[in-house]
Amino acid sequence: MRVTFVSNYINHHQIPVSEVLYEKWGEGYHFIQTEPMEEERIQLGWDVNSCKLPYVLEYGKEPETCRHLIMDSDIVIFGGTDDESYIQERLKAGKIVIRYSERLYREGQWKAISPRGLRKKYLDHTRYGKAPVYLLCSGGYVADDFNIIKAYKGKRFRWGYFTAFEESSCEERRKWKESDCIRILWAGRFIGLKHPEEALQVAANLKKKGISFKLTMAGGGNMDSTLKEYVLKQGLEDCVEFPGFCKPSEIRMMMKTSHIFLFTSNYREGWGAVLNEAMNSGCAVVASHAIGAVPFLLKHEKNGLIYKSGDVAELTALTEKLCRDEELRYKLGEAAYETIATEWNPVHAAKALIDLCEELLQGTFTFRESGPLSEAKVIKQGKMYRYLRK
Repeated sequence: MRVTFVSNYINHHQIPVSEVLYEKWGEGYHFIQTEPMEEERIQLGWDVNSCKLPYVLEYGKEPETCRHLIMDSDIVIFGGTDDESYIQERLKAGKIVIRYSERLYREGQWKAISPRGLRKKYLDHTRYGKAPVYLLCSGGYVADDFNIIKAYKGKRFRWGYFTAFEESSCEERRKWKESDCIRILWAGRFIGLKHPEEALQVAANLKKKGISFKLTMAGGGNMDSTLKEYVLKQGLEDCVEFPGFCKPSEIRMMMKTSHIFLFTSNYREGWGAVLNEAMNSGCAVVASHAIGAVPFLLKHEKNGLIYKSGDVAELTALTEKLCRDEELRYKLGEAAYETIATEWNPVHAAKALIDLCEELLQGTFTFRESGPLSEAKVIKQGKMYRYLRK
């Protein structure tokens, strides 16, 4: 079988799955990069030296080879780029395409009323309703977005990003988190959609309640000075630290030694791979319901806690609950680890994808019962919080 994965560029969130696919298909598997990585991502440590990966090709350097692979492969997995020109010829030929996509309307589903936008969505997606085109939904809101444009009904699968799985024992995880002080971690870019200010507001509230903790705000961005000014004004210098931008490996180490991970992004967070990593590290997670990965990875009070996006009072209450209950932190952290260890990891996902590709070549497919490649059901955005908290 020859399978080609087409995306803007490969990164450390995609390599683990690609490694399993390459191990299965060998020279039959390729990953085509269509553009260079943004400088901002490189500064964040995302650069992976793709020239050392035997299955990676750059469209700009080998356009003819890449065009032939896109057209002649048994299956093409396509996503991560807004340029539809790479895939149009294959779609028109009626050949198998597996799309993967984050949200269409992460800035608001009201944008679906645009006639020009609907026309483009029809040309790119809706008209292929009866064709062998399938959708991997990278986030819990994707199915609802595509349902608005009536695309891929009955062919929407749960998917996401799969960070490298790091195995550890429960004894190791307990030891990493031994501390007299509760350690809370927030990690990401200091930008509006990620709402880092909410973590600091929680810190101010916890301090007023006399709770002993240390909050680490790992990252940087255009809100840097505003956040640091808030810490000074609130007198939080003794319980909040700013280590700056950190490499992915450094963030992982911080997660291992942290008890609680706060994830505060809004609907514009298409997936949010730090959630995979925090759960893999055994953190007790408190996450906004608006984040793409949350509906797929978290079950409230089972393997994490979910608050209504923007509700700092609820975020504070849930965080305080964890601060005061060591056993609850441990229970949720262990369940989070098991979720990644048993289902939402690159090996499990890649094997499920291999099975799907083999089925599609036979003209059929089945949804898995749970986890990656189970059915991505349509849950209306406005009803998601209640759905996740029921």
